[in-house]
Amino acid sequence: MMVWKMTNLKRKSVTDNAIGVTEAVELLKKACQDKQRKFVENVDLAINLTIDPKQTNQNVRGSVSLPAGSGKEVKVIVFTEDDSLKEEALKAGAMMAGFEDLIEKVENGFLGFDSCVATPEAMKKMGKIAKILGPRGLMPNPKNGNITREIANVVKEIRKGKVDFKNDKFGIVHVGVGKINFSSEDLLKNIKTVVSALREVKPEGVKGKYIKNIFLTSTMGPSFLINVDK
Repeated sequence: MMVWKMTNLKRKSVTDNAIGVTEAVELLKKACQDKQRKFVENVDLAINLTIDPKQTNQNVRGSVSLPAGSGKEVKVIVFTEDDSLKEEALKAGAMMAGFEDLIEKVENGFLGFDSCVATPEAMKKMGKIAKILGPRGLMPNPKNGNITREIANVVKEIRKGKVDFKNDKFGIVHVGVGKINFSSEDLLKNIKTVVSALREVKPEGVKGKYIKNIFLTSTMGPSFLINVDK
């Protein structure tokens, strides 16, 4: 029986026609239940865009708050010289808040965090760690809303489920949309919110079709091609 179930799932995977997002979510959850993992898998979207990543005016990046959260414990660090803002950051749930001491810590190899927030003033001295944070998608950026003096609010948003996204060199955007133990309704809310946010930042230079295809997958599960038009 198990062989038949998995064969059925494979027939509906990326090798065949695209399916609706609701069906993709249900099939993915079923596949992961059948496998009975010893950990809770992440659920991710891979969105292939028609942009030309070599053109700087066609690169896509932004952030979005997932309505159902990310399901992850997000570790946030804050760069600021202001002692009162450091205190606010820690009260809001940041794991660390500092300035030159924190910059030096990152220079020396500290990367045990998931997101960075910085005040505009702090950015002036963060150039020395840009080469460390940038390639990992961790460098604060105005488009992501994480360069601010509203430190407490932003830290809380990130910890609740605000995620950043940007295309890679192939024009693909990878975004986590929750955990496999989320309800189907919550996964659907998060997926639709991400796709909507991505449409909102469509570069002006991209004409015609913008989203080429969307794949839904989990950490160790199959991948399903979603019908973009639906």
